[in-house]
Amino acid sequence: MTRATSDIGHLIDTAEGWVDRSIYWDPDIYALELERIFARSWLFLAHESQVARPGDFVTTWMGQDRVIVVRGRDGTVGAYLNSCPHRGNVVCHAEAGKARGFVCNYHGWSFGLDGRLAGMHEGEAFERTPGFDRRKLGLTPVAKIDTYKGLVFATFDPDAPCLADYFGDFTYYLDVMLDNDEGGTEFLPGCIRSILPCNWKVAAENFAGDALHAGWTHDSGAQAMLGRGVGKVSYENSYQANVNGHCWEFNLDLLGNAATFGDRSVLSWLRTREPEMAQRLGPTRARMVGSMASVNVFPNFSFLPGQNTFRVWHPRGPQETELQTWVLVNRNAPGHIKDAYRKGVMMTFSPSGVFEMDDGDNWQYATRANDGVVTRRQRLYYGLGFGTEIDHPELPGNVHKGQVNDANQRAFLGRWAQLMDARSWSEVAS
Repeated sequence: MTRATSDIGHLIDTAEGWVDRSIYWDPDIYALELERIFARSWLFLAHESQVARPGDFVTTWMGQDRVIVVRGRDGTVGAYLNSCPHRGNVVCHAEAGKARGFVCNYHGWSFGLDGRLAGMHEGEAFERTPGFDRRKLGLTPVAKIDTYKGLVFATFDPDAPCLADYFGDFTYYLDVMLDNDEGGTEFLPGCIRSILPCNWKVAAENFAGDALHAGWTHDSGAQAMLGRGVGKVSYENSYQANVNGHCWEFNLDLLGNAATFGDRSVLSWLRTREPEMAQRLGPTRARMVGSMASVNVFPNFSFLPGQNTFRVWHPRGPQETELQTWVLVNRNAPGHIKDAYRKGVMMTFSPSGVFEMDDGDNWQYATRANDGVVTRRQRLYYGLGFGTEIDHPELPGNVHKGQVNDANQRAFLGRWAQLMDARSWSEVAS
């Protein structure tokens, strides 16, 4: 396999439900991922609430490329490589803040909020250099940047489809979280960062569709958080849906994720809002807001409806992932509800959370087991739920009956293989 051509598709057998383990450990495959997944896809960067005013910025990654996301003086949001074009040093080391510009520590090159080179130490020497043109020496911008209802995304590929086409009908589902209230959403201040010794896809596909593990892996945690008398979540009225590799699995039992904080105030608040949400979204999507559900926006942006933990799985090699986690809330939510979400996420899905520790342990060993030479030769089975695809009168995309299913995971990996084999977006089927 070379960077110019590849044959990844044969490693993912979506028709029979088999997956070659090499996609989770092979360094060459990982290198190609950085090029064909992360340098090509639309990637989540920030919530607009994090860069609300001119000069507000956050630093993040697109794959392993460092990026500065900043609100310019004209009010627009821009994103630039966090690397000085002089000697390559990281320009901004802060995770977030407010700035009038950015200055490289190495040689004093300074850049405006629009990425343009504003000045430099010993600038006169550069100005006397034949052919010097400061207009060519600003911070490198992303190829495209756009927002969807408060979420900022960008891509390095100028030939990528527009963000609306990239999402397609998946916006129907995104609006469950992003548009259930006229005031919109915001991220609560702060970001939890942690390192997981697992392949990024293991985590992403878990959020894409692995409802199966919830009743087993998280059984003790759920009992601790839910207490007695809540009852089990029903899987009967449940679905998996996917569009362009974006995946949402859910049931229509409102108690679901919203009940797992152990603090019933969030659940009670959502129940009082159900009529209002039904009027805005329709009764089906209103029930999805707090249900037992999980989501992955391809490739590496995940969240739990009702639980409201939003996270990005940043790749750090075949066996390591850096996780950023935020808490999303409705901007108009009462203060005590926002606080309940913040505390609830810390208690459940943080490095010491009762559910995240369960997942981290499983993902670590699902990745590390592939160190074995003989183990690597054994394919993985993803065949649960064949024959469950349905036409639903309300739900768009590829819909499958039953959230205990591998349909979304097959869709996620199928889209991954499609992009890995394609030399350009023109070869990627919509």
